[in-house]
Amino acid sequence: MSDFTWTYLDASGRPMHSAALPTSSFPTQADAEAWFAQDWSLVADEGVDAVTLMEGDTVVYGPMSLQAMD
Repeated sequence: MSDFTWTYLDASGRPMHSAALPTSSFPTQADAEAWFAQDWSLVADEGVDAVTLMEGDTVVYGPMSLQAMD
């Protein structure tokens, strides 16, 4: 079983990479979702348009727009 991570996407759907974006991995989907529920605004403040939850190389769900969360 792989760790869960968030992929950050710009408005064109391309992955974003920035030192300001968290790169944490989580042992469970619930841990990843709990972190995101608490800190999603930090990600949005960096210009992220959408996120995808990954388990290793497999998409769990997404992309999920952050625009509706503003």
